[in-house]
Parts: sequence; structure tokens; C-alpha cells
Amino acid sequence: MTSFDDRGFPVVHLSDDGWSTEEEATATCFCGAVQLILPLQKPGLINRHICHCTDCRKIGSAFYQSNITVLSTHLKHIRGSEALTTFNETKTIRASTSMENYFCKTCGTLMYRRGERFPGLTILRTGTVDDLGLAEGRLRPQVEQFIERRVGWSKPIEGAAQVVGMHGPEDIEGIP
Repeated sequence: MTSFDDRGFPVVHLSDDGWSTEEEATATCFCGAVQLILPLQKPGLINRHICHCTDCRKIGSAFYQSNITVLSTHLKHIRGSEALTTFNETKTIRASTSMENYFCKTCGTLMYRRGERFPGLTILRTGTVDDLGLAEGRLRPQVEQFIERRVGWSKPIEGAAQVVGMHGPEDIEGIP
């Protein structure tokens, strides 16, 4: 188990108890009220991707979002499930289907999203993972999607598949 240190874990009020192992890692909201355990390996870990769609840009308050898709059955709530509130988008950018967004009621951190187009899957924000060093390796994006919406100053991620529109499983085949 990797322990808390100043190498790659945030030092924020209640979110300083994060950890990671070979199999799992924690993800915590900014104030620490909500903490989850996510899988770092298959079958629970489905993919890691960057999304440039306008929905992700707007809801994430950034020009793109870094995401981790996991099987919902493999996502565990350690604390704070009662501290989550939801906002339902009834018409998403691509599929005109609903997307449920789960935020911390206290600090407003978007923890994850679930959509009717993706039954059984949860899309987490990579920035909520406590071991920030995982983004350099095990949680490095495999694919960038909606690249037609990417801002001009943002360059493609080396080694990541580049997909117009939404990616499919075939786009990340063979990408570790």
C-alpha cells in the first residue's frame, strides 16, 4: 500500500487519508466528506479517457475532462454516500439521453456520472483520485474523444487514441 506523503497526495482538510494499492485506490471530494474506492484493474476498470465534449467542458468548468470508467458493481462508497446530491441532464450532447451527475453537497466536487446510455457503468473524474501519481501511469488516458471540440492550444496526448465523437472499445484495444 502506498502511504500518504507529499509526493502526490493532496493535503486538504479531510481528504488526507487517501491510499492506493495495485488493485484499488481512493477518490475523495475536496472537503473529504465523500470517499470512494475504485478498481485499478480489469474486470472493474473499463477505460481511462479524456473527453472534449461540450457537456464535460461545461459541467467540469474546464476545457476537457479526464475520466475513469468502471463497472458500477466495483465502485465502493467508504463514506459520504448521504453527502451526495444529484443533477440530472435530460438531454446529453451526443445521445439525447439522461446523465445523472453526483456532487458533494458540501464542496460541490463532481465525483462521478452515470448515464442511461451506459448501463452498469460509472464515469469518475480522475482528479478526485487521491494518489495523483496514478495519472502518470496506471490511470494515464488511453483515448481522447470528441477531439473535434478540443481547444486549439491543447495538443494530442502521446500514445492515446484520437477519436472524433465518442470512443468505442475497439478504439482502445491494445492500448495498456
